[in-house]
Amino acid sequence: MAESAESSAYDLITMGRIGVDLYPLQTGVPLPQVTSFGKFLGGSATNVAVAAARLGRRTAVVTRTGDDPFGAYLHEALRDFGVDDRWVTPVPGLQTPVTFCEVFPPDDFPLYFYRLPKAPDLEIDAHELDLDAIRDTRIFWVTGTGLSEEPSRTATLAALAHRAKSGTTVFDLDWRPMFWSDPEVARPFYAEALRHTTVAVGNLDEVEVATGVREPHAAARALLDAGVELAVVKQGPKGVLAVNRQGESAEVPPLPVTVLNGLGAGDAFGGSLCHGLLAGWDLERIMRHANAAGAIVASRLECSSAMPTPAEVEQALKAGAVL
Repeated sequence: MAESAESSAYDLITMGRIGVDLYPLQTGVPLPQVTSFGKFLGGSATNVAVAAARLGRRTAVVTRTGDDPFGAYLHEALRDFGVDDRWVTPVPGLQTPVTFCEVFPPDDFPLYFYRLPKAPDLEIDAHELDLDAIRDTRIFWVTGTGLSEEPSRTATLAALAHRAKSGTTVFDLDWRPMFWSDPEVARPFYAEALRHTTVAVGNLDEVEVATGVREPHAAARALLDAGVELAVVKQGPKGVLAVNRQGESAEVPPLPVTVLNGLGAGDAFGGSLCHGLLAGWDLERIMRHANAAGAIVASRLECSSAMPTPAEVEQALKAGAVL
């Protein structure tokens, strides 16, 4: 992967999934009856980079696509969102993944991943990484899916080891059972990643995979014991819990919202989390801002193009709800 970036170039580099989201333009309709779809940039690590860029941060993503028209579309979309695509490279012989969903508000959004025989983003190779840029970025973000197969697994762990906790290093636990044979297979790789990261982010299912513990406060302590400095546990309707190694904690309820599609909310939360960490905000302010960003995206159909601007987040916080 070509030219190295200047050390000051990036606020955030993410590494992980990319693909095309094909979301139905009818809600409450099962896929066999859907007649029209919208095409959007997708993939959790990529969406986090988009979300942070929308908040004014300089971002890039490390990933791979197919050498096909959908891959070309993803490059165009990244550039349109202001995300550097220099480390997005094609894999000959593999197709760019597509993901379908069904939209049954408020809380049922089945996902259908088309990533076989293998997704190109799992072909990220350690020998092609710009390790200097990864070391020098202010925040580096990796995901659990990146650990699910080789060579992406080795590349992810090599990037983390080279960075050696310089700056802020975020591990999005990102548990997707369809990418693993069993949680027990995943746990040792999650433990290794946690040794090299400063922030862990996950919902209750994800923290349980990583730590074996589901109760939020116990899971946060287990993540801190595993090596991170800040544990962020998403509790669904109960909001989010954040605990750091200094003993500070913040538990923030969700922002009221009429949900249209909840799938991009976590990525908006992640981009906002990075924004708040970069700004040096206190824990409660970071969590309130991230909750608001997630709620805004949950009120919209798409993911990447739904990521909020700073003004939209401030408006939601001032109103105390997404209107």
